[in-house]
Amino acid sequence: MGDPENIAVSPATLEKLKKASTATITMQLFKRGIRQAFLVNVRPMNPDAAKFAGDAYTMRFVPSREDLESSEAASEHSQLQFKGIESIQPGQVMVVDSREDIRAASMGHMLVTRLMHRGAAGVVTDGAYRDGPAISETPFPAYARAMTASSRLSFFNIADLQVPIGCAGVVVYPGDIVVGDAEGVVVIPRHMATEIAEDAYEQEELETFLFTKLEKGLPIWGVYPHPNEETMMEYQEWRKARQ
Repeated sequence: MGDPENIAVSPATLEKLKKASTATITMQLFKRGIRQAFLVNVRPMNPDAAKFAGDAYTMRFVPSREDLESSEAASEHSQLQFKGIESIQPGQVMVVDSREDIRAASMGHMLVTRLMHRGAAGVVTDGAYRDGPAISETPFPAYARAMTASSRLSFFNIADLQVPIGCAGVVVYPGDIVVGDAEGVVVIPRHMATEIAEDAYEQEELETFLFTKLEKGLPIWGVYPHPNEETMMEYQEWRKARQ
């Protein structure tokens, strides 16, 4: 398969993924044997600014240690975080492995704002943000488990950038495709992104039609999740009429 980061993913594919729900994408992943790619309990700070799709840019935290908590050492680790912020490319998503620890912030409003102006597609952590109320009013996709006023320096050091990480129990490789909506965040192996985007679009087209039948009070048999031949014929006519 080669280096996953070298597999091309077109802007059109990212747009299709951005329009698909994370529920649809997780079903498409499930059909391909990937059972859990959804970041459980990681939620958008601002649900009105939740939709995104982009390449993962990873950052890994480790617990802080007393002999590394001098002002000089803290500054060095902060520089690594700042390097990540200033290295991210337009369209990338910063994904932070905070070890699911919400005692201190992964970052705050200042760094989130800088990511936004760098052109990042979003930022995701399985930890917490400080300045949460301000971030929740920012028109930028930012996801976390919680808010906290405590600085990152209280409990975390930055260990690595652009390495495989675990975020909310899901492995994330640099270059994986990360998609978010108001429900949450899902991670797609990069080599699957194009076919999942196409199949997710087809699934949502079909389910939009099937919902119209259930909305009328029809029973699920022969409609959802396994439409029968008659239902599929009706669907094809419905789809032609929409074109």
